[in-house]
Amino acid sequence: MTGTGRRAVLDEAVRLAVRDGLLDSPAPVIGLLDVDGIRGTVARLHAAFESPAPVLHTFAAKACGLVPVLRLLAESGMGCEVASPGELAQALAAGFTPDRLVFDSPAKTVEELELAVDLGIAVNLDNWQELERLDAVLAARPGTGGTPRGPVGIRVNPQVGAGAIGAMSTATDTSKFGIALRDPGAEDSLVAAFARRPWLTRLHAHVGSQGCPLPLIAAGIRAAYELAERINAAVGRPQIDSLDIGGGLPVNFDGDDESPGHAAYVAQLREDVPDLFDGRYSLVTEFGRSVLAKHGMVLTRVEYTKSAGGRPIAITHAGAQVAARTVFMPQAWPLRVGVFDADGVPKSGPGVVQDVAGPCCFAGDLAAEARELPLMEPGDVVALYDTGAYYFSSHFAYNSLPRPAVHGFRLDADGRARFAIVREAQTLAEIVAESGDAYADSLVGLVDTTAAADRRADGDSQSPDRSSDPDSAEVSACAS
Repeated sequence: MTGTGRRAVLDEAVRLAVRDGLLDSPAPVIGLLDVDGIRGTVARLHAAFESPAPVLHTFAAKACGLVPVLRLLAESGMGCEVASPGELAQALAAGFTPDRLVFDSPAKTVEELELAVDLGIAVNLDNWQELERLDAVLAARPGTGGTPRGPVGIRVNPQVGAGAIGAMSTATDTSKFGIALRDPGAEDSLVAAFARRPWLTRLHAHVGSQGCPLPLIAAGIRAAYELAERINAAVGRPQIDSLDIGGGLPVNFDGDDESPGHAAYVAQLREDVPDLFDGRYSLVTEFGRSVLAKHGMVLTRVEYTKSAGGRPIAITHAGAQVAARTVFMPQAWPLRVGVFDADGVPKSGPGVVQDVAGPCCFAGDLAAEARELPLMEPGDVVALYDTGAYYFSSHFAYNSLPRPAVHGFRLDADGRARFAIVREAQTLAEIVAESGDAYADSLVGLVDTTAAADRRADGDSQSPDRSSDPDSAEVSACAS
C-alpha cells in the first residue's frame, strides 16, 4: 500500500472510532492499530529476504509487548525476540513455540539462563562472564550432556560507530552491549571460545535502530560475517551455521511512506555482504519498530484551548505517559499530527502555529511544539501518527495516569470498520492496587511498632530501681 493509501485508511479509522464512541469519556485517549497494514508489512519483509538462506524473522517484543499483537504476528509467520522474563511470558502466552524464540539481554540471571536451557530457546550471550555462567548451568544439568537444546550465540559489538541518536546506537566504541571486537585480543579470544565449545553455533550483531543509516547497519553485519568465516576456518568445520543480524531498520517519521523499507535494507546487505545470502548461514532478524510504527496512532480529544505569549495551546490527554520519547527528546522523535473535528472529519483551514500539550504536570509535556495546524478547539480530535511501536505499549506512569485502551481495526472493501479490543483502559482501581493499596497500613504499622518499643524502653529507663531503698520498702509495707 502506498503512503497515501495508508493515510486514507488511518483517517477513515479515526472517523469510525469517533462514530463508535471509542474515544468517549472516561477514555479520552486510545491507541489504534491497522491489522491489515501490519500483515502487509510482514509479507513484504518475508518477500524481501527470499534467497537460498533460511530466515527466521523475529519481532522485537519490546516494540509492542501486547499479547494480541504478538499472536497476530505469530499467526503471520513471525518469531519473537525477547529481552526479559516478562517479554518471554508474553511471547509464550501469544503462542510462540520455543524454537521460534530468541532470548537477548545484557543482564540475564542464572534462573533465566536455566529456563532458556530447559525450554530449548535460542540464547545470545552478551559477555565473557555470562558464557562462564552458562558453562556452569550446563554442567549442573547432567541430562543435557553439556550441550544446550537450543542454538546459543555470542553477541559482538562491531564498533562501527554511532548513528544520529546516540541512545539508539549500540555499536559505538563503549557500548554496553556485546563483546567489543576491536578491543585488544577480543577476536582471538572468541576463536578460542568457539573452538572449546562446539555447541556455540551463532554470532549476533546489532548496530542500533532509529537514526542508524543502512550502510552503518550493513558494516556491522559484515563484521559479524567476516568473524564467522574466520572462526569456521580456524576450527576446521562450519560450526557457526547461523547469524543473528538484529533489526534496527529506521522508520520514516516525516511522511506516510514506508521507507527505506525492508527491500532497501536487503539491497544494502547484498551490496556490502554479497555472500550473506548464499545459503551457508541461516539468518535471524529482530525487527520491531519497522513492522508496526506506520500502522498505529494515538487518538485524543482536545479538552481545552488557551493562549500564552500569543501562541495557541491545545490541552489534550496524550502526553509523556504515551509519548515519553517524543516529549523528552522532541528533536530525535518528532511525531506528525493530524487534526479532526468532533465528528472525526479532517479539519481544514489556514495553518496556525500552536502547541499540542499533554495532561502531565510539567511544562515540557508537549507532543508537538510550534506546529502549523488548523486551529484547534475543545472537542476536536488529535491523531499522533506512526505510534504503532513503543508508544501506547510502553506506558510512563507519570501522575498515575492510566494506560489507554488499544484497539485493532480492519476496513472492508465497502469502508465498514470492525474494531477488536487489544487492551482495556486501566481503571482507577487497578492504579490504586498497583500503588500498594493492599499494604496501605504497612509503614504506619512499622512506625507504631517502633513507637511502642520506644515507649517501653523509655518507661524502663525512667523507672528507678528501689529494691534497696528503705523508703520504698516502707511504702510497700503500708500498701500491704
